[in-house]
Amino acid sequence: MAKQVQEAYIVATTRTPVGKAPRGMMKHVRPDDMLAHVITGALAQVPTLDPTLISDCVVGCAFPEAEQGLNMARIGVLLAGLPDTVGGITINRYCSSGINAVQIAADRIRMGEADVVIAAGAESMSMVPMMGNKVALNPQIFAKDENYAIAYGMGLTAEKVAQQWNVSREDQDAFAVESHRRALAAIDSGAFKSEITPLPVTYRTPNLATGEVITTSRVLDTDEGPRRETTLEGLAKLKTVFDAKGSVTAGNSSQMSDGA
Repeated sequence: MAKQVQEAYIVATTRTPVGKAPRGMMKHVRPDDMLAHVITGALAQVPTLDPTLISDCVVGCAFPEAEQGLNMARIGVLLAGLPDTVGGITINRYCSSGINAVQIAADRIRMGEADVVIAAGAESMSMVPMMGNKVALNPQIFAKDENYAIAYGMGLTAEKVAQQWNVSREDQDAFAVESHRRALAAIDSGAFKSEITPLPVTYRTPNLATGEVITTSRVLDTDEGPRRETTLEGLAKLKTVFDAKGSVTAGNSSQMSDGA
């Protein structure tokens, strides 16, 4: 007899604003703190949920080390004040880590292994750089030419996509300008407000003349990436950064980000 597969539903979602790494507004915010903040924000949307019914927390992270090391999912659960009966598992498939966390959580519910699961993603590219803090690749993986791409970052990947599908520099720049325009229009209209849990941040800056530590506080509630000054003319002046004869620049490729 076939077992009935039950449905899985998303009942609450939220995120932090997205900061630019490595010098943006969230460069000093720990990723496990960001994770705990969004877990708390999501649970606030379902106040009738008994936390003891939550079986697990699946968190995607591209480089799970240093400030986002050990088992960040479990750490985030505990920082969010959930009972220690809630488990945690941190997964890594680089850029798709977060969406794979959603997939795993949904599958566990659909197969009857759990009734409530938290799915999340968190990353601080300010604190943990691409490739991690210690690059120690196994040289044998490169014994075959077809394995070279395992070390490709998003920049070289973009170059390969552009080459294979004949995407011109002009089309990439035009797409980038339109992306900024749409994002800014959404910000100005308040379209993103409902999906962001504002993040309070405290900055501490030393006054070298007096030895005093100046403390300032700010609530972050807006994505930092969209740039109002972006124009086709400005993007056209940028040099390629991943391939000297390529077409991908800092202006038409994805930014490095901090967020959860």
